[in-house]
Amino acid sequence: MADHVTRKKRSAIMALVKTRHTGPELLARKILYRQGYRYRLHRKDLPGVPDIVFPIRKKAIFIHGCFWHGHGCRYGRLPKSKLYYWRPKILANRIRDVLKRRQLRKQGWAIFIVWQCQLKTPLRALNKMKMFLGPVGGL
Repeated sequence: MADHVTRKKRSAIMALVKTRHTGPELLARKILYRQGYRYRLHRKDLPGVPDIVFPIRKKAIFIHGCFWHGHGCRYGRLPKSKLYYWRPKILANRIRDVLKRRQLRKQGWAIFIVWQCQLKTPLRALNKMKMFLGPVGGL
């Protein structure tokens, strides 16, 4: 199936896809902040540049978009067209994610992934993040 926009226009559209401060990330940050958790954002000195970082606890949270990171849910399905492009792209993202998580763990970091679809039920997602992080004031 042919793309209905030019190659240049498609490139411009794809360049607008955000990697930081996305809707799911903002939601996760908001619910954590309201609970009293304080964090740092997008630490470039850490492998994979985690979305939310708790330096003292050495814990990092990645907020993954289901499509871009190949989640098995309905939001993570590949498109029906241009599979020759999308399949290797999403696979490369998944491989990169695994390698970056491995590097972080070797540095002593604990990692938690929140999927975009999990944030459809924010209270449930919050409870999982709280279990990962532990009490607000404690280490």
